[in-house]
Amino acid sequence: MASDDRPQIYLITPPEIDLEVFPDRLARVLDAVEIACIRLALAGTDADRIGRAADALRAVAHERDIAVVVETHLGIAERHGLDGVHLTDGARHVRDARKALGPDAIVGAACGTSRHEGMNAGEAGADYVAFGPAGATPLGTGTLADRDLFAWWSEMIEVPVVAEGGLTPDLVGALAPVTDFLGIGAEIWGAPDPLAALAALLAPLG
Repeated sequence: MASDDRPQIYLITPPEIDLEVFPDRLARVLDAVEIACIRLALAGTDADRIGRAADALRAVAHERDIAVVVETHLGIAERHGLDGVHLTDGARHVRDARKALGPDAIVGAACGTSRHEGMNAGEAGADYVAFGPAGATPLGTGTLADRDLFAWWSEMIEVPVVAEGGLTPDLVGALAPVTDFLGIGAEIWGAPDPLAALAALLAPLG
């Protein structure tokens, strides 16, 4: 449950990353800003490619005691020593993921804008629920996870909640009191200086 006005920062990788460049860019952000968790969110199903990225991110993150979860791929999490998995289909596979990865793994669930799906995920044992997009995104359907959803969740449900997708400084300021984590990815990685972009995005937090 959100307890103050400063949520933790949850970084999300781009869908494509250059392993010659991205680990250093990531390290620069991790060394400057307190980050709670990193999600490896590569597009596609190429296990070798995702595995190489997992190894590179794990090395950077674990050196700094930061957890890494991978989107969807349970096998990658197990084989490459990651801290857990982020499921993109709500509650459907939370119990299976928990059984496969064990009680200490992080199991998160993306639940779109659905309170019902979020509650089901929490009841199934998810460590956190992510709602989004919170703001307009190029690929979105136009349906947004609004502040009322996060306010209701934070008041009624104890499972930590992540706000992600299309975040802006205004949204960061509005959502900060009612969310536990801000999921930030595309908002910064396309910028020439991701660290400066992150600082601008988080400026309302003071």
